[in-house]
Amino acid sequence: MPRLYVVSASTRSTSAGRPLAAWICELASARDEFDTSLIDLGEVALPFFDEPEHPAEGRYVHQHTKDWSAAVDAADCFVFVMPMYNGGFTAPLKNVIDYLHREWQGKPVGLISYSAGSSGGAPAVEMIRPVLERVGLLAAAKALSIPGIEERIGVDGRFLGTEPLAAEAGEVLDEVALLATGATADAATR
Repeated sequence: MPRLYVVSASTRSTSAGRPLAAWICELASARDEFDTSLIDLGEVALPFFDEPEHPAEGRYVHQHTKDWSAAVDAADCFVFVMPMYNGGFTAPLKNVIDYLHREWQGKPVGLISYSAGSSGGAPAVEMIRPVLERVGLLAAAKALSIPGIEERIGVDGRFLGTEPLAAEAGEVLDEVALLATGATADAATR
């Protein structure tokens, strides 16, 4: 069973993305395709990239990089739950991608964005796609963008998911599962 990491890409202490990422994690955990874990970049807390060598060399000197490498290496696929800041994706998300190279290769990733405004973060999804391709991640074609995120957080702090949103998130997860099956089969034949 592929190991899926749902990555909450905001590091803000009051991020609306955490409840959304927890909800996506619940949806994925309810399926038979994945062994699912939630990764919060606020807790990972990587400093800005500080390794002396290029990540493609894989010779890490800092323990935080070795820990991040081991975490990403253990995953088979990802869903990035990402806010949009000023029309783009976040610096912390770019930073954690930049830390590694081999560990990302050939792994599927689904993209779920959100924003306070009407775009739901769709421009951030389009902006990150070339970065993902560059490091060898296989981005699912289907993405989900959720507008008006503040209105979707309940008084208890949980994400207020709807059936239509769950269905759209399910489509992203379906594609990640399909890609993960192919990636796992490719890795087994190497």
